[in-house]
Amino acid sequence: MTNKIQYINTPDQLAKLCEQIKTEPWLALDTEFLREKTYYPKFCLLQIATPDWVACVDPIALPSLDNLFDAIYSPAIVKVFHSSRQDLEIFYQLTGKLPEPLFDTQIAAPLLGFQENPGYAMLVSSLLNVNLNKAHTRADWSKRPLIDAEIQYAADDVIYLCKIYQMMLQKLEELGRADWLERDFAELADPALYVVKPEKAWLKIKGKNKLTGRQLSIIQTLAEWREKTAQSEDRPKSWLLRDEMLFDIAKLQPETVGELANIRGINERVVNRYGAELCQLITAAKNRAPIPLHEKGRPAKKTQQQEAILDILTALVRIRAEENSLNPIILATRKDLEALLFNDGEEECPLLHGWRFKMAGRELVGLLKGELLLGIEADKLAILEKNPVV
Repeated sequence: MTNKIQYINTPDQLAKLCEQIKTEPWLALDTEFLREKTYYPKFCLLQIATPDWVACVDPIALPSLDNLFDAIYSPAIVKVFHSSRQDLEIFYQLTGKLPEPLFDTQIAAPLLGFQENPGYAMLVSSLLNVNLNKAHTRADWSKRPLIDAEIQYAADDVIYLCKIYQMMLQKLEELGRADWLERDFAELADPALYVVKPEKAWLKIKGKNKLTGRQLSIIQTLAEWREKTAQSEDRPKSWLLRDEMLFDIAKLQPETVGELANIRGINERVVNRYGAELCQLITAAKNRAPIPLHEKGRPAKKTQQQEAILDILTALVRIRAEENSLNPIILATRKDLEALLFNDGEEECPLLHGWRFKMAGRELVGLLKGELLLGIEADKLAILEKNPVV
């Protein structure tokens, strides 16, 4: 790419860029934002590139981005990201909808032999033999004007993303795997991924399954309050109550503002502003049954039968991984198989989604349900139907 970086900060420049975008089959996209002091990300810069040009759009300077999003959202244009969830959250926040079709190089990488969730710098280094400059990783992207070095740093993310995408797509097509990721990418465009419902905020708190009765009810109530308050005031949840503080309150169950203030580590400002409200919520939660966990939970120590079942599941994973020239760990870890076996709900099992479900997950579920059998045919392990049609 020899073209200079277009810095877009006027409506006329943006209009010309939109016309450029409409002629492209795909775009490499990235965002720069700040979130240290807010609940919602503060959108500061949008980088766009193709093999022929690169642009940095300044959303702080521009009065409207509506025409830009209309152009980008064209279903004829593939939107290429790396680790797209936070970028797509910004798109959804600004437009109320999500772009399609999508391609995420982080999701695609394991199909080409890379580790799960590889970082962008690692892919650039591995595929392009380029070590990215990290000098502006912690830059304040909200300040203006941005210096040339910051603009170049931001643009590099999409310049190299173009090259990575082209290399990945070619390799996936050569391997016949280009369509394996369609469901994974389609799931990224599910609005439910980007809408946090306060009443369900407690489900994301790790360790909740160790609580019962009043303690669980208090955690659920305070997690909902924290999410609502953080959203309405646009401030980080941790500025209100950190997760460990929720557990301390659930265990100590303070009834007065004074008792709440005596809990070690609680923010004095939070006590002064919300103390009375929090105590009322705690009292109400103590007198209300908690929402059931609906989790089976993994046993502290697995039985020999459970270990044997996991071994059988592992054998199937090895068969399918070898057939597809993949490291078995990329397809499924022992932890993934445990999540599938115990269905504990603590974390989503990747084997139930996307290409992993297509390659092995469906058969693993069939084994667990007794619909399929693992046997030996011609000195090789094989997956057999329990009641084959004659």
